[in-house]
Amino acid sequence: MSSVMSIVMPGERVPAVEDVAKSKRIILGPGLRRVNDTVVASKAGPLRHREPNTFWVDNYQRRYVPARGDLIIGIIKAKSGDVYRVDIGAADSASISYLAFEAATKKNRPDLNPGDLLYARVLNASPDIEPELVCVNSNGKRGKLGSLQDGFFFKCSLNLGRLLLRENCPALKALTEKLPYEIAVGVNGRIWVKAHSAAETIGLANAILSLEQAGHSEIDKVCENLGDVLQA
Repeated sequence: MSSVMSIVMPGERVPAVEDVAKSKRIILGPGLRRVNDTVVASKAGPLRHREPNTFWVDNYQRRYVPARGDLIIGIIKAKSGDVYRVDIGAADSASISYLAFEAATKKNRPDLNPGDLLYARVLNASPDIEPELVCVNSNGKRGKLGSLQDGFFFKCSLNLGRLLLRENCPALKALTEKLPYEIAVGVNGRIWVKAHSAAETIGLANAILSLEQAGHSEIDKVCENLGDVLQA
């Protein structure tokens, strides 16, 4: 469970995080960045900490800003030469090469069409160039990445997307106890789910969206009632 340490503003130094960094390695999440030997806030909001060494700013943000390593759900917009243009919900569209898929070659290209959903990772992100995506891990294997077939796609807040991607997320654990399902969550505020039936899939989506207004302190209580939402 995360804890609130203080409220920070953009451009403000964060001594509390700097002090921890002196004794151990830390992980800076959204809203924090290093400037030489200091840690500076880039967004306004509560500074949060999760044991043992992760810090981030819990900022309510409407538009997704790509960052290297992000897991996202994109929508294929068009094919342009050897790359696909992908809508990722950011200010600019992203691109992905046909070679950025497992076992892809000139003769064995992925079969993607406009409107198809893609679960991918951001390979490069910079204010000066369009984001580049990839659908393989460091070993060249697709893992859970790639084209998303069937299922139900919906949007959520960026905060909810990051909450669901947390390791050992209590909400997903609670849902797993109720029914089997598949899910892909993007930090860009997009979710894809698939259950055995259409009714279960819609119920699953409603249960996830019920977490939208829950604060960190309320998440465990909401998870206890997810079964009721699922059956509604």
